[in-house]
Amino acid sequence: MLKAYAKSILRPAWGRLRSRIESIATDRTEAIGRKLSAQLQESGEDATELKRRLDQLDGHIEAINGIVAQQRMELDALRHSVYAPDPTAWPADETAPFMQFSNCQSSDFYHPRYQQLCKLMAARPFFHRKQWEFVYILHQLAEAGMLRPGMRGLGFGVGTEPLPAVFASMGVEVTATDAPVDLEGADGWHAQNQHSDNVSQLFYPDIAPNELVRAKVSHRPCDMNHIDPSLTGYDFNWSSCCFEHLGTIDKGLAFVVNAVEKTLKVSGVAVHTTEYNASSNHETVMEGGTVIFRLQDMERLGAMLRARGHEVQPFLVGPTAHALDFHVDVPPYRHNVHLKLLLAGYVSTSVGIVVRRGR
Repeated sequence: MLKAYAKSILRPAWGRLRSRIESIATDRTEAIGRKLSAQLQESGEDATELKRRLDQLDGHIEAINGIVAQQRMELDALRHSVYAPDPTAWPADETAPFMQFSNCQSSDFYHPRYQQLCKLMAARPFFHRKQWEFVYILHQLAEAGMLRPGMRGLGFGVGTEPLPAVFASMGVEVTATDAPVDLEGADGWHAQNQHSDNVSQLFYPDIAPNELVRAKVSHRPCDMNHIDPSLTGYDFNWSSCCFEHLGTIDKGLAFVVNAVEKTLKVSGVAVHTTEYNASSNHETVMEGGTVIFRLQDMERLGAMLRARGHEVQPFLVGPTAHALDFHVDVPPYRHNVHLKLLLAGYVSTSVGIVVRRGR
């Protein structure tokens, strides 16, 4: 009976408590629902704004890509519009002056002498300043009577160039040098396959048999800023576009002086080519991995050497006389006509200097 009485008392209370709990749960659920709904709505608005901005950015990127593609097409069209005639197809004129100027000139490429010297390198003439440098060095050394059996030549920064093999084919004893592998910056030349550390990298079977090159050419490291005293007594030395990489304008000039006075016999000949600023005799790159020499720098070098008793060929800059002399190859370089190039914001080309040791 007591149990029945308790149930009669508790049942209504339990009902009221359950109703209250259900009411609270409902209110809480609705509150959470409203909050979630508000958050979802806000997130939806943020997502919509984000999507709008992404779509806008995609539009900008597409427009930029269109501009870049158009510029590339125009640049390619400009590059392909350059007519580079075959130098060997022009009538030979033995009487025309050859290499009369110190800078790379398109007229040199048409001369029969240029073609003869290219044959020594087993190469076909093409309008590239690097080939011009090799021909310039060969021509100047030949004119000086240096390329004959028994002569000794010293090359600086030879990389993998063909000149040691050419000299070996003429009976010259050659010491080929390149930067020590641990020298700052040498790793970059390694990466570009423009560095050598043994004779086998100088083999050119079309120029000279490998056995002859191994017999005539030795290889050793050389820091051009600190020439080893044992490198001495040579009849000639040379470098092709190297002394602009020695850190500063003054270090480059000092190298040429040291190369003449420390490594050559009296009356020995030095022939060196380098970067030349064709667009300014004032502003230039004065220091860094590649400096660019101006007319005033080359004239100062000549004056320094003459003051020390050496003979220096006059430094003569030829006129811009042919359409190809006006052409400037711009990055990324195409090398189809590469007599002048845009380098660090300056129009650059190759020049050479020829020195005979006087004392």
